[in-house]
Amino acid sequence: MQVWRVAFILYVVLRYGLDELVLAHDRLGPLRRLSRSLLFWRRFSTPRALRLRLALERLGPIFVKFGQALSTRRDLIPPDIADELARLQDQVPPFPGEEAVRILEKIYGRPLSQVFTEFDIEPIASASVAQVHFAVLKDGKQAAVKILRPEVDRVIQRDVALMLTLARLLEYGFKEARRLRPVEVVAEFRKHLGDELDLMVEASNASQLRRNFSDRRLLIIPEVYWDYCDTRVMVMERMSGTPISQVDRLRAQGVDIPKLARDGVEIFFTQVFRDGFFHADMHPGNIQVAEDGRYIGLDFGIIGTLTAEDKSYLAQNFLGFFQRDYQRVAEAHIEAGWVPADTRSNEFESAIRSVCEPIFDKPLREISFGKVLLRLFQVSRRFQMEIQPQLVLLQKTLLNVEGLGRDLDPELDLWKTAKPFLERWMSEQVGWRGLIKAVKREGGQWVTLVPQLPRLVHRALEDGVQRNALVGEVARLRRQHHQTQRWMIFLMVGMGLLFGILLALAWMVWMDVPAN
Repeated sequence: MQVWRVAFILYVVLRYGLDELVLAHDRLGPLRRLSRSLLFWRRFSTPRALRLRLALERLGPIFVKFGQALSTRRDLIPPDIADELARLQDQVPPFPGEEAVRILEKIYGRPLSQVFTEFDIEPIASASVAQVHFAVLKDGKQAAVKILRPEVDRVIQRDVALMLTLARLLEYGFKEARRLRPVEVVAEFRKHLGDELDLMVEASNASQLRRNFSDRRLLIIPEVYWDYCDTRVMVMERMSGTPISQVDRLRAQGVDIPKLARDGVEIFFTQVFRDGFFHADMHPGNIQVAEDGRYIGLDFGIIGTLTAEDKSYLAQNFLGFFQRDYQRVAEAHIEAGWVPADTRSNEFESAIRSVCEPIFDKPLREISFGKVLLRLFQVSRRFQMEIQPQLVLLQKTLLNVEGLGRDLDPELDLWKTAKPFLERWMSEQVGWRGLIKAVKREGGQWVTLVPQLPRLVHRALEDGVQRNALVGEVARLRRQHHQTQRWMIFLMVGMGLLFGILLALAWMVWMDVPAN
């Protein structure tokens, strides 16, 4: 089966001319000419990016998901290919509803009629990893049931193993391919797929987001029904809303579209700078709008997380960029350890200025945050900065949010909407606000620690005495060792002298014998 799969992949590669993408470098001109002469009947009038997208769709859903993941690595691949791969749709024919029933009954260990009052045999949505059915729980709650496709893990392992083998061959055989780091990209993709194959991970992501937005003022996240969840099935509250892409329908419902656009930006920056935990797959297919204009989030398989250092890095860089303070941006990189400590800040500052100044020649409301971040990644790579996966997810999500916001309202001023979040976050990290926040965060530990101070001080003193005693013992042993060494030297010298005297006496006796 693996041999046939490899043969099919090679056929698709040649059918869509993907070999020319690999052989495009000038140094590989002879190989490219040989390939064209052997396959002289091929004629390609379509752009390379379109051919790549069509080839991935032909290879199947796992390759489609790989193309989607690759589209986020705009720091590695050309813009035309990234734009085309972003159009890939993860939609595949559903597997039979009867098979879904069989899987669920095996998981629950009882007939499905004992679990749900109603279960729609026809799926409402289907993708490469799972599909969704509507159901009604025994207590009358409307639910959505997400079920992994049968044997999807075997299919994923097979195709990802082939991708990894191909990536290794590319790195080994083509020096130019190493810049794209194909093995690392495939390994990162395999990790994300592994998370998607465990629906308990997705359920916990949804639960955390729901807790973060518990006020439900801007964003509604479905409740997870944990008693019905398993690694292969996720049961959650059924959501009812209008897809955000249906703008005319939203207007007819009386939704304030400009406010909807601003709310989307606010939701994103709240997730990033308040929570450090963000939905990293915010394309229109995963977002609906309730009748009252609030967002409804769906599909929580891909989540990004940011540390306090990540958030500080982003806030300082965004503020530095929009104030054109490139020295601040360069120093922030060096201080955070994102680039080597021996990097010359003035050279780094000059490189950042050369690529970013053209961006800021336009009004702020027309500037793309995502493209600013992408430019930063591109110039930073020249100074050996290793781009972190969470920042790549952030940049991809930021592009999605910007595109969605400006589709809703072309006049949306992203900077005006985001600036208060950046400034508020910075003010909370430094100055008296930062001090108060730190006291609140650490105060509980201090209350516990203060009564223990006398005992801890006594223990420290005892440890100091013991440490001094240990140091004294080590010094004594060192002196003893040196004394032993001196005695050994004395004995060896004495034995050498004695041995010399004995040899001399023996020689004298030997010399006297012939005389007698």
